[in-house]
Amino acid sequence: MVVRQAVGDDAEAVAAVRRVVYPYKAMSAAATRHIITVQSPGQRYLPLVAERDGEIIAWGSAGLTVWTSEPGESELTVFVHPDHRKQGIGSQLAERLHQHLTEVGAVRVRSFVHPDGLEFARNLGYDGTRQMHFAGVELTSLPEQPETPDGIELRSFDEVDPRAAYTADTITALDEPTDAPMDSIEYDRWLEEIWNSPSMDKSLSVAAMAGDEVAAFTIVETDGDRMWSGMTGTIPAYRGRGLAKLVKSVALRRAAASGITSAYTSNDDANGPMLAINNWLGYRRVQTELGLLRMLDN
Repeated sequence: MVVRQAVGDDAEAVAAVRRVVYPYKAMSAAATRHIITVQSPGQRYLPLVAERDGEIIAWGSAGLTVWTSEPGESELTVFVHPDHRKQGIGSQLAERLHQHLTEVGAVRVRSFVHPDGLEFARNLGYDGTRQMHFAGVELTSLPEQPETPDGIELRSFDEVDPRAAYTADTITALDEPTDAPMDSIEYDRWLEEIWNSPSMDKSLSVAAMAGDEVAAFTIVETDGDRMWSGMTGTIPAYRGRGLAKLVKSVALRRAAASGITSAYTSNDDANGPMLAINNWLGYRRVQTELGLLRMLDN
């Protein structure tokens, strides 16, 4: 087995392994290539693959969390194809990634695991902090679309000024349940990593506009006949008017009309309002992942 740094041409194979491990997460090969090749310099991102006989069988990545004001925050992801587990591959990837994070000054590293991976993670020094629920819905039967309130216009993201979308995204990100606040998102990095990412389908992502202001929005990411809700939010001044429910409902209907058959999303256990909206839309839980934290020795 060989562990090496990932390159853009690994994207299709990595996406295929990811789909086996996480059938409830939609990420295209193009989006995977973007993740491998486009990062903030301050992130010090290291993407790794493990291959056997020329076949990619596992992925590992780690980097500093650059969208928070808290110093020393970092994130780590490891997944191994089910046919190649219990062979030390995950441990080898994790060891190399932890070493990298220590070298670049990380203090705390956060990760998410399946429940059956909890023992493995605890043996590496991780402990639980939160739960993330994943849910899916088939787009064959959706509830009736809510009415659009007076003064609100619905637009697809390809009709929205990116600066207005950035403003709404950064405002609503402050309220996302998380262990490290997302309070330091620079526009140029957001533009490159989010707005220009091939994962975002701007024709299906929907904004509820109040004049030139994005009052609420939902970001749609696509992978073949599947979609993923990248982010849904309403800025504080427009909450309580059902706008998040509206934009998600519209996005799902547009996705179904375009040939998308299934949709997936995730919500932190503490995010009651979005969990309620997704339940109304027909989403049903398919997995719960455990959010974990490990302190690093520097």
